[in-house]
Amino acid sequence: MAGDLLLHLIEPAQWRAALADGAVRPPSLASVGFVHLSTPDLVHVPAKALHPVRRDLVLLVVDPARLTDRVRFEPGVPADPGGRLFPHLYGPLPVSAVVAVVPYRPPARPPLPAPDDVLGRAVAYYASLPVRRAAGVEDVPGGVAVLDPGFPHSRDNNRLVLTAPVDAATIEATADEMAADAGWPHRAAALLWAGAGEVAGELAERGWEVEELLLMARGAEPLPGGERAELVDQRDVHPLWERSWRDALPDLGPQLNAVVAQLVGREHLNDRVVAVHDVVVREDGRVVAAGQLRIDGATAAVDSVLTDPPARGRGYGDAVLARSLAVAAGAGCDLVVLEAAADDWPRHWYARRGFEAVGSSWSVSRPA
Repeated sequence: MAGDLLLHLIEPAQWRAALADGAVRPPSLASVGFVHLSTPDLVHVPAKALHPVRRDLVLLVVDPARLTDRVRFEPGVPADPGGRLFPHLYGPLPVSAVVAVVPYRPPARPPLPAPDDVLGRAVAYYASLPVRRAAGVEDVPGGVAVLDPGFPHSRDNNRLVLTAPVDAATIEATADEMAADAGWPHRAAALLWAGAGEVAGELAERGWEVEELLLMARGAEPLPGGERAELVDQRDVHPLWERSWRDALPDLGPQLNAVVAQLVGREHLNDRVVAVHDVVVREDGRVVAAGQLRIDGATAAVDSVLTDPPARGRGYGDAVLARSLAVAAGAGCDLVVLEAAADDWPRHWYARRGFEAVGSSWSVSRPA
């Protein structure tokens, strides 16, 4: 329940630094001995006082049960409304106590998932990451449009991210407008609200390409076999990604090199806002299997698990996944999530390794 949660307003860069440090340590911890927190009904008070015009901050959704230092409800500054008490954490805020990170874009009130709301936390992650890494964000009906002119061929970086119900006609009109204004070579949207499948079906009837993505989740309990995989600099994975994209996009002709370069080059953007760990298996020094683990507080996400076709059947995917889960557990994560195409075999592979489908999102796209 939202009433059981505490919140901390923070700049995205400060949150990324906290992920590396293991805890949020704002200047107030040294100056007055505590970290300023808020309850959901009062977070607007410090936001208006300290950041009245900013819409690029994020809210850390904190589970009080995961805090080891005491929290006291005390008066705020004299200018705060009389009689209102604010939670003060007398110690650093562990990143493992943060169950979700959501963009704060007033006057909208973002959903705040409870610690045990697995689907809510998964949706919060997949709705939040595109916004935090975007070069630009614009409000649209049902959510936002994320933009990055540096990677125009990446639909993940240039699309609508919709978390509230919107009808198919509005999505199409909004995507048309954004594509025209931003010069997108496509129209694309992620539909992240419950029951979005009906609208996705209507868009399919209008000629859109539609894909259902299962949101799958499990705990971070380790699996055996991770010792065969290693953590590497992301640049070591680029050749494997390039081979994979070239195999997946054989019909692009003269555009192929530029598109592949953008799809590979965009990946460093994730590490600016979440803690990214690239996990690989090598054969004779060559990376032949890889996956990416993205840690965002107590929630981690597995992404981009793939193996070179000639190296398949040797358990390398298992090794990558096992090492990723071990890293997540070591970072204090209690939840690991991923997206898997509803109509493809990897969903069954993940299910055999403990991941359960907890909901769906929909990816829709069409040439501009």
